[in-house]
Amino acid sequence: MSKERTNHMEYMEGMEQINPEIKNRVIEEMNEYDYNAYKAQDVKRALGKETLKPEDFAALLSPAAEPFLEEMAQRATKETRKHFGNAVNMFTPLYIANYCENYCIYCGFNCYNKIHRAKLNAEEIEKEMEAIAKTGLEEILILTGESRKMSDVEYIGMSCKIAHKYFKMVGLEVYPMNSDEYKYLHECGADYVTVFQETYNSDKYETLHLEGHKRIFPYRLEAQERALMGGMRGVGFAALLGLDDFRKDAFATGIHAYYLQRKYPHAEIAFSCPRLRPIINNDKINPKDVHEPQLLQVMCAYRIFMPFASMTISTRERAEFRNHVIGLAATKISAGVSTGIGSHTKETEHKGDDQFEIADERSFDEVHEDIKKQGLQPVTNDYVFVS
Repeated sequence: MSKERTNHMEYMEGMEQINPEIKNRVIEEMNEYDYNAYKAQDVKRALGKETLKPEDFAALLSPAAEPFLEEMAQRATKETRKHFGNAVNMFTPLYIANYCENYCIYCGFNCYNKIHRAKLNAEEIEKEMEAIAKTGLEEILILTGESRKMSDVEYIGMSCKIAHKYFKMVGLEVYPMNSDEYKYLHECGADYVTVFQETYNSDKYETLHLEGHKRIFPYRLEAQERALMGGMRGVGFAALLGLDDFRKDAFATGIHAYYLQRKYPHAEIAFSCPRLRPIINNDKINPKDVHEPQLLQVMCAYRIFMPFASMTISTRERAEFRNHVIGLAATKISAGVSTGIGSHTKETEHKGDDQFEIADERSFDEVHEDIKKQGLQPVTNDYVFVS
């Protein structure tokens, strides 16, 4: 007899429930989105507007917009220059633990994948952060596997306190939490929270997330709003393109950010644009047809729709592609990346296995130089703190 799975639409005990207005609106509009209904004139009309509405964004994501990719890239570049100048922000992620309690069939950290698990202690975290800070970077993104048992809120808070000593900006990409927990982490030094919804199609989501807290679709979708309720300055949005229909997922990601910004006008909005990458021992899922032209279309559509939002291009992509999109649509780029645990000092090198394979293995210095070669300005911090 097969194991009965948790209802993916029902909150588990202890999960904070908030006003579902934004979640419901995003899902309703995504379900109604028929990208094949758009024509060339809809794309031209959208590109002719100074400020876009969701229906214009929908047109730019449609197949009808593919012949206009060059025009979209030119408009995206114009918007990027207007709002960000020629600056490209640099940061690095630090994975401090890879224990996970979720069974997500596409992820290298999933609880049934036989990989080497590890967790950095406070001393190791400090050494890693000190080594990263010496490169000149002033922004760090702290990541863990999604295990409350092995990476509890206090452990993540301790990491934030250490990070705050070395960096001007501290981001988190960890399991979704309640607003009071986000408030605690903000008090510990965290500035922003990024959550990958993975896919906004709840039916598909159910087939991909078989066990663990991550299986609960609405709780994950509402994480960014809870983070803002907890006082975080910024929130990041992403769908893992290739898990499902990438046009619908990109549309849902964009309008999710759009509606949340309208409700919380002070919030700093960010997009990530990851594509599904190979993982250790993976034989269960293959990416849908998302190639570099499709990814570029998504990134340009995000930039034109929400021109003031920052946008990160991941090391999941080739160095050549990353060089192409910085300044055009992307405004943030990671460098010196490892998706394994630690790996920035000899003491923690190869301590725990990677979450996924990266495509761009350039060092901080190499990325820094490549940015300058394009006539852009690499920036390690764009915040000035006053006491």
